[in-house]
Amino acid sequence: MQVNEEKLNLFLDRVVSDLASSYVGIMVSLGSKLGLYQAMAGAGPLTSSEIAQRAGCGERYVREWLNAQSAAGYLLYHPESETYELSPEQAMVLANSEGPVYFPPAWEVPASMWHDEDQAIEAFRTGNGVPWGSHHERLYCGTAAFFRTAYKSQLVSNWIPAVEGLVEKLERGAKVADVGCGYGVSTRLMAEAFPNSTFFGYDSHEGSIAIARENAREEGLDTRATFEIATAKDYPNEGFDLICFFDCLHDMGDPIGAAKHAKECLAEDGTVMLIEPFARDRVEENLNPVGTLYYSASSMLCCAHSLSEEVGMALGAQAGEKRLADVFREAGFRTFRKASETPFNLILEAKP
Repeated sequence: MQVNEEKLNLFLDRVVSDLASSYVGIMVSLGSKLGLYQAMAGAGPLTSSEIAQRAGCGERYVREWLNAQSAAGYLLYHPESETYELSPEQAMVLANSEGPVYFPPAWEVPASMWHDEDQAIEAFRTGNGVPWGSHHERLYCGTAAFFRTAYKSQLVSNWIPAVEGLVEKLERGAKVADVGCGYGVSTRLMAEAFPNSTFFGYDSHEGSIAIARENAREEGLDTRATFEIATAKDYPNEGFDLICFFDCLHDMGDPIGAAKHAKECLAEDGTVMLIEPFARDRVEENLNPVGTLYYSASSMLCCAHSLSEEVGMALGAQAGEKRLADVFREAGFRTFRKASETPFNLILEAKP
């Protein structure tokens, strides 16, 4: 086998860059949890001693962390004054936990994936599934926090208005099921925005439902947002005006069965709102950074959970609009359309 040295070196550059990126992740997580980004946000150039004092950390650790983050391009370094700065743009991503592009919690997910590596190796070798509840707990809080950023900035302001007639229905008062609700982030955001409607969150993971209930109580939303343990095929038929599947349908063993149950549980003029990871329909169209994230997560989490359930269809996180439309057509829905999209999400609408 003859090796092209130029191609080899280019690929090695890519591998080293990706390895460095994995190191960056733990630095970001540390910086977020220690309050280092918050200590720098809006403060202009600061010395390592000033940052350490503001965050209540040891200076030598902080200085090394600052250099690592500067090398990665996550901070600005000013060599003349030996100071470090968090730009407004960097602060939006790293320090503003209520902003639309806050990212540090996303690294909790790969942390859980590393922890569960042996479990994944066994699953790959046997072809068996790995249920969602079998993963490290960092997966659950990381997933909720990561989705919260997008849902908080997009769900009420953009995604719901993209579904025909949905805002008016929710403002008048509708009955809504949020299937696969996890920690109930999406459920509570909708309940807060539409006080005349009632919301029911369902998830098969007992630990997530317990946290969803606690959060709803703390936010004073428990009178119109309730949470129960149920699968996508056995939650009660309440004649729902809206049934939501937010970033979960592709994880299910039997998505067609889930869609059929949703059809049975909808009111006559009801709607299914489906949020799925952004993907084109062909593999070659998804060979990009977003596809890298989603295919990797799907290998460890999404396909693994689907294969742990009956049918085990394993749609995967890059199912794409066409395959999702086929699921709903087979389930008996007469209309299916893409209402909107973002670089990370497909917003889809189905009607029986």
